[in-house]
Amino acid sequence: MNLKLLLSLFIIGLVPFVFDNSFAQITSGGFGNSPFDRNFGDVKFLDAYFGIIDEKFEIDSGNKNVPFTVVMANVGTQDITGIRGQLSLPFGFSSSDGPGSLIDADANSNSIAGENFYLTFFVDIDNTVRIQQYSGTIKIDYSRLRESGVRTAFEDFNFKVTGQSVINVRALNPFLTSLQQNHIIIEISNDGTAPISSVDIGLKNTQSERAATSQSVTNIENVVVLNTDWEIGGIEPKSKKFIELDVYVPASLKGETLRAPIEITYFNAHGDKKTISRIADFFVKGFIDLFIYNVDVIELSGTQMLIGEIINEGNEDGLFGFVTVESRGNSNIKSSTQFIDEIETDAPVPFNIQIEFDGEPRYGEHDITVTVRYKDSIRDEIFLTHDATIFVKEPSNSDEGSLDQTMIIIPIILAIGAGIYIMRRRKKVIIEQS
Repeated sequence: MNLKLLLSLFIIGLVPFVFDNSFAQITSGGFGNSPFDRNFGDVKFLDAYFGIIDEKFEIDSGNKNVPFTVVMANVGTQDITGIRGQLSLPFGFSSSDGPGSLIDADANSNSIAGENFYLTFFVDIDNTVRIQQYSGTIKIDYSRLRESGVRTAFEDFNFKVTGQSVINVRALNPFLTSLQQNHIIIEISNDGTAPISSVDIGLKNTQSERAATSQSVTNIENVVVLNTDWEIGGIEPKSKKFIELDVYVPASLKGETLRAPIEITYFNAHGDKKTISRIADFFVKGFIDLFIYNVDVIELSGTQMLIGEIINEGNEDGLFGFVTVESRGNSNIKSSTQFIDEIETDAPVPFNIQIEFDGEPRYGEHDITVTVRYKDSIRDEIFLTHDATIFVKEPSNSDEGSLDQTMIIIPIILAIGAGIYIMRRRKKVIIEQS
């Protein structure tokens, strides 16, 4: 009986050693299947991000040699030194020193008790890495001042692959016209892979701001801008938004490039406020303002001619001008075109086109359209139309009779002159012979 009792007690005492690894208890620091040994330390993890101490970076898959910063706090009562860190990151992240290399970094100085310290690693990101949140682990080796030996701490953390925002500015119509108000639409696009939010747009160096600046950067202060600030909210990746403004451009800027500095303030994917500057460029054209007047019909040498004048009230000549006359309604006037070359600003330009009919002539009122076709300084073709009603007269018979008589009289006069010449010639020969 005593032997059985002793054997039972022996088995009961042996059970904890046999089943020690079967219980859900924490050993070696309690971090599960981490690749590192875990021992207690007196440093605490605060933050981890791609970037440097003072700035977080937006990064994308495929980026190489990207700084990755881990922020730690010395929560102990003593200063620490000899700080060295080592990262364990998911598949797709590797050391910039090459495949298989450790991702490690050293702190540049001691960390005072109660202060933060930073470890910056350099990481390559594979092209297969997606834009999302990931988990990592950091191992920190350090020593306390006035204490021998090395302590080790482990921390698990989360970090983001944010993508990159790429902000571009483009004017939908980059041409402005002087001496008039122009309605401008500017496109603000995010061509990157990260969203931006709370976007605020400001047009800078305008007349309203010149009092606060000592020197002009561009010539935007020479125009009148009716609105200069816009709040457009967020812009998702591969999308765009638009701002609209009205600008009056004086004649002095004709032929120049107008540079409009735009300041864009937004929050990036890290939630940090950023401000960038972009330039929207415009070319200022001259103003061509044509007016057609004095359209009428005159008779010239028995031919009906359509006449008129064109005046240019702008500040730039129209180039390669043509005038075309076309019939409207029941008119059967044949379409005709005349080249008039440049349409200058200092004097009216006349035109005259012979009237011809498609079929039998029809006299009386005719509805016509006069079209002036020309090009501006950037070789854009422009059309100006003018509708008019003209009166075509029927040629008079008296004119035809006098013309016929003239055609008969002229040969008779020539024949008489020739006869007189021959008679005088013969008389001279007879005198000489006698």
